[in-house]
Amino acid sequence: MAKTANLYARIEPEVKEQAESILSALGIPASNAINMFYKQIILQRGLPFEVKIPVSRMVDASTLSDDEIDAELEKGYADMKAGRTKSAKTAFADIRKDYGL
Repeated sequence: MAKTANLYARIEPEVKEQAESILSALGIPASNAINMFYKQIILQRGLPFEVKIPVSRMVDASTLSDDEIDAELEKGYADMKAGRTKSAKTAFADIRKDYGL
C-alpha cells in the first residue's frame, strides 16, 4: 500500500493564498493541513464543522451608497422602536459565545 496519494483540487487563488499564509505562520504545510482535515472527516464521520446558511448576512458599510446607509439606519431604528434590540453586554457575550472568544 502506498504511503501517500496525490490529491488534485481546484481552489480560488485568493482563498489558497490566504489559507497558506495562515498555515505558514502556524508552521503547518498545506499537505499536512489537508491530511488533518481528512482525518477529522473520518473521526467525525462527516465534515468537522457545521455547514449552514447564515440567518442573516453582515452588511459591509464601506460598499453602501448614502441611500443604502440611510435604509440600514432606518431598519435599525425600526428594530429599536419595536423592542428587537439587546444590550451591548448581551451582544458582546453572544459574539464571544458564537466565535469561541
